[in-house]
Amino acid sequence: MKSFLDRPYGYQFLLIIIGLVFFLPFLGSVHLFDWDEINFAESSREMLVSKNFFQVQINYEPFMEKPPLFFWLQSLSMSIFGITEFAARFPNAIFGVLTMLTLFKIGKTLRSEVFGFIWALVYFGSFLPNLYYKSGIIDPVFNYFIFCSIYYLIRLINLDKGQEQNKFAALSGLFIGLAIITKGPVGLLLLMLVFGVYWALIRFKKIASVKSVLIFIVTIFAVSFLWFGFELIQNGPWFIVEFVKYQIDLFTTPVAGHSQPFYYHFVVVLIGCFPLSVIALPRFMRSKELGVFEFEKWMKILFWVVMILFSISTTKIVHYSSMAYLPLSFLAANYLFKLYKKEIEVKKWMLFTIGFFGFVFSSLLTLLPILLQNKDEWLIPNLKDPFAAAQLSIDIPIVGWEFLIGVVYFISIVVGLYLLSRLQVVKSLLVLSLSTAFCLLVFTRVMVPKIESFSQGPMITFYENLRGKDVYVTPVNMKSYAQYFYSEVQPLEEGSALSIYKKQLLSQHDAESFNDLPQKDKTIFNSQVVNWLMSEDVDKPTYFVVRVHHQDKMNNEPLCEFLYKEGGFAFYKRI
Repeated sequence: MKSFLDRPYGYQFLLIIIGLVFFLPFLGSVHLFDWDEINFAESSREMLVSKNFFQVQINYEPFMEKPPLFFWLQSLSMSIFGITEFAARFPNAIFGVLTMLTLFKIGKTLRSEVFGFIWALVYFGSFLPNLYYKSGIIDPVFNYFIFCSIYYLIRLINLDKGQEQNKFAALSGLFIGLAIITKGPVGLLLLMLVFGVYWALIRFKKIASVKSVLIFIVTIFAVSFLWFGFELIQNGPWFIVEFVKYQIDLFTTPVAGHSQPFYYHFVVVLIGCFPLSVIALPRFMRSKELGVFEFEKWMKILFWVVMILFSISTTKIVHYSSMAYLPLSFLAANYLFKLYKKEIEVKKWMLFTIGFFGFVFSSLLTLLPILLQNKDEWLIPNLKDPFAAAQLSIDIPIVGWEFLIGVVYFISIVVGLYLLSRLQVVKSLLVLSLSTAFCLLVFTRVMVPKIESFSQGPMITFYENLRGKDVYVTPVNMKSYAQYFYSEVQPLEEGSALSIYKKQLLSQHDAESFNDLPQKDKTIFNSQVVNWLMSEDVDKPTYFVVRVHHQDKMNNEPLCEFLYKEGGFAFYKRI
C-alpha cells in the first residue's frame, strides 16, 4: 500500500477507487423516496419531456423552490442511463468522488498528502456524509460549490495583491454563482455571513483590493445570469419574484411536519456524522495551532454560522445543516493528523465515546432485522398508529443473516479503536471508514429495500402499473410526488376535461395560472380538483390512493370503487 501511495497521484487514484466502489453500486436497488428524491427526479424528467430546461416544473407547473442546475445534471444523467433511480442518484455519486478529491487537494495544500488523505477518509467514512452521495437530493452538489467558494475566498484574503488574488476572487465568485443557480440565494447568504463574522473578528481590516472585489461580484453576476438573467429576459420578473418570496417564506414559516426544536440540527450532526463528529470534539476545546491561513478559524466560523442559521429557521429538515459536515470533518482530520504526528495523546474519553456510539449503532443494525422478523408478535400488537400497523403487516422476507451487518460493524469499531489507541492513525481510519462505508453499502442493498417495501412500496407498485396508460391518478389526503414520476404523467391535453375544469377554477379565483394563487388558495384549488375527479364527469380512467386510516372519505364516494388494500394504502377507481 505504501509503495502504491508513494507513486505520483497514488492517493488520488486510491480515493477514486474507494469512491466508485462504495458510491456507485446499488444506486438503483431501491425506489426513490418521497418527498425530496422523487420531487427532484420528477422535475428533471419533466425537463426532458417538455424540453423546457430553464423553468423547473412539477406536474408541468412552474416549481418555485429551486433553480435548475441540479436538474440539468439529473436530466443529463437520465438522457444517458434512462429515467431510473440510478440516473437520479448518479450525479451525487460523482460529486462524492469529486468532494473526496477536493478535500485531499485542499488538505495537501494546507499541510501534506497524508493530511489530505485523512481528511477525505474521515469525511467519506461517516454516516450521513456517506449516505448523501447515494441519494438524489440537491445538497451534496450545493454544499460542494459553497465550500469551494469559501476556500478560494480564504486564499484571496490571505494573499498580497496581484494576479493570484484576482484569480482566487474569480474562482470564489464562480463557485458561489454555481451554488446560487443550484439552490438559490442562501448560498450567497452563507458565504457573506461567514465572511462577515471573520471580518468582524479581525476588526474590519482591509483584506482585498477593489479590483478583486469587483472581479468577485462580476463573476457571481455572470454565472448566476445563466439562469436568473435568461429567465428575466424570456419570461419577465414574475418567476424570480415568486422564487425569492418562496425562499423567504421557507425560512420564516414552518413547512408542515418540519417544525422542530432549536437544538434539532445539533442532535442530527452529532449522531448522524458519527464517527467524525466525536473525533472533532477536542478541536472545539482548543484555540491555538490554527494552521495555514488560519483555516481552522474559518472552519469553526462556517460550522457555527450553518448551525445557528438553520436552528433559527422555522423549517427544519435533516439535510439543511449538511453544509456543517465539511468544516466539522476538517476539525476531525486536524485532530487525527496531530495524533499521526504524535504531537498529542489520544483522549481516552473520546475512545470511550466512539465505542459507546459504535455499540449503539451496531446494536441497532443487529436488532432491526430481528425485530422485523418477529414484527407480528413484538411490534404490530403494540402499535397505536393504525397506518404504521398496516404498513408493517406486509410480509418482509428476512433471510436470517442480516443481523451480522451489525456484528461486523461492532468488531470493526473495536479493531479501529485499538489501532487508534496505539496511534496507528491511518490504519485505524481505514478500518473505521471502510467498515462504516461497507456496512452502509450492504445495509442499503439488503435492508433498505425491505424497509421501503412497507413504507411506500405498495403505492409505488400501483403507480408503476399505470405507467404508459392515459389515465388520471392522484393521492387523497396526503402530499406525494410519486404518482408523477412512477406513472410517468404526461402534460394535460388542451381539450381534456381536467384541463377545462382547471381553467374554470382559475377564472373563479381571478388567476391566469396556478402559480398566481396565494398558498392558501393553492390548497383549496388542489382539493377542488380531487373532489371533481371523484364525483364529476371524467374523460379518462381515474385512480386514487389513500392511506388506510383515511378510507372513510373514499368509501363515502358512490362513484369510487374499492380495488384492494395492501400495507398502509388502499386503492380506488372511478366507476
